[in-house]
Formats: sequence, structure tokens, C-alpha cells
Amino acid sequence: MNVRIIIFAFFSLFLFQNTFAQKDSIAVRAKQLQLTSDKYNPLSPSKAAFYSAIFPGGGQIYNGKYWKAPIVWGAMGASAYFYFDNSNQYDRYRTAFKLRKQGLKDEFTRDDGTVLISTAGLESAQKTLRKNRDLSLLTGVLLYVLQIVEASVNAHLLQFDTDDSLSIKPVITPDPLFIEAPKVGLTFKYSF
Repeated sequence: MNVRIIIFAFFSLFLFQNTFAQKDSIAVRAKQLQLTSDKYNPLSPSKAAFYSAIFPGGGQIYNGKYWKAPIVWGAMGASAYFYFDNSNQYDRYRTAFKLRKQGLKDEFTRDDGTVLISTAGLESAQKTLRKNRDLSLLTGVLLYVLQIVEASVNAHLLQFDTDDSLSIKPVITPDPLFIEAPKVGLTFKYSF
């Protein structure tokens, strides 16, 4: 009977020790998932998109990515420059073509009657310049929409907590069987 009491006491002590040593995992997990109001702003992506729509580069400035704003301005400015340049050149060749069709002197005809650009050349130049003008306009519109989307996505992704617990590190691992040929690989490390 003494052996039974000793075994019962041993298992009871072991059971109580394990039950008191455990943590409440649900309470720990809930504490980790608790969001603070100063870190998460659900309206931040829409504000960034709104600022970018009103003023190109404004959403990037709102997100604190100041270095992206000059890139947006340069891309939009280049598109606008090429649009206006191609439009002016198109108007020039179009006017010369119309004057030539009416039998009048145009800017591509010298005073002695020598034609610098043929009528077919004027038509070809008009087609090319119109195509380039339209492509510049399309590029400008796409860049405008793209910078709005980029500002919104960037504002959304800025709210995620990125710390050093998740990392990718390339390593060279020696293989004990083939010492002369090192193996190259990636190690994914995630610590809680």
C-alpha cells in the first residue's frame, strides 16, 4: 500500500507541476495580435491615392518617400514634353502639306522652287508624328495612373511591421562528402 501512495504522490506532483508551468497561449496570442491605433490607419492608402490624383507625386510625399516625387515629375514632364513637341511638329508638317495641295509655297520649298521634302514625305512625317504624339499622351496617362496606384500600394505596405525576425541570408554550406565543391543555398530564418 505504501508503494501505491508513493506512486500516486509522484504522479500527482508531476501533474501539478506541469499544469502550473503552462502559459495561456490564447492570451499571449491575443496580446500579440492587438493593433494599436497609432500604427494602423485604414484611410492612409486612400489619402495617398487622393493626393497623387490631385498633384502627381503628392502621394509619394504623403508617404514620406520624398525621393520618388522627382522621378514622378520627371517622367510626367518628359511625357508632356514629347507630346507637345510631336504635336507642334505634326502641325508644322500638316500646314505644309495643306499649302502644297493648294499650290501655295510652304516652308519646305525654297524660293527657286526646289522641294526639300516631297509630298509623300510630308504625309509620312504626319503619320509618324501623329503616332508619336498619341503614344506620348498614352504614356503620360499610364504614368499618371501608375503613380496613383504606387502611392496607394506603398501607403498600404508601410503599415506592415517589418523587423529582423524574418530574414533571408545566402550561405555557403560545406558538404562533408564532397569537400572540394561547396554548396550554395538560401536560409530562411523566422524567429518568434
